[in-house]
Amino acid sequence: ERMRTMPVLADRRIEVLHGRMSADEKDRVMTSFAAGAVDVLVATTVIEVGVDVPNASMMAVLDADRFGVSQLHQLRGRIGRGQHAGVCLLVTTAESETTSRERVDAVSASDDGFELARVDLELRREGDVLGERQSGGRSSLNLLRVVEHADLIMDAREEAEHVLGPDPQLDGHPALRDALARRLDESDAAFLGKN
Repeated sequence: ERMRTMPVLADRRIEVLHGRMSADEKDRVMTSFAAGAVDVLVATTVIEVGVDVPNASMMAVLDADRFGVSQLHQLRGRIGRGQHAGVCLLVTTAESETTSRERVDAVSASDDGFELARVDLELRREGDVLGERQSGGRSSLNLLRVVEHADLIMDAREEAEHVLGPDPQLDGHPALRDALARRLDESDAAFLGKN
């Protein structure tokens, strides 16, 4: 409603799209937008994935610092799919040198999905890589960082395969078997056994 009162948008056809709408309402709005009968679509992140409207060429993400790197990258990917280049404005009031601002800056600096996934992992941290708990501050790694020490991790994996290949129960390495048993609880051991 506020956008409809703005003089610069006075002659624009504006519609709203959000997750609380019925499927029929959402389809009607998206069909109108895709057909060019809607100039401005004000939407929640319901448009994050699966929307392919070639004439969509500009997006402004308000409070962009509230979203993760992957989500911002997905949102930005909804525009610029047709003959017109896309422009995505990531609007934020996040302070410099905060994690929130780093996420926005990362997406602003790159459109390479692999690079952004690496940045996302660095910012969120790896979580508990030896168990089922995912991202966040609690990592089971004390001195090792997944992104920073990837080469060391690959070397360790090769060594582990060399030891475990001929001796999966570690019968020939009882001290290692005992150390692993002390380190891993049952759920962690079960999780690692799946992989």
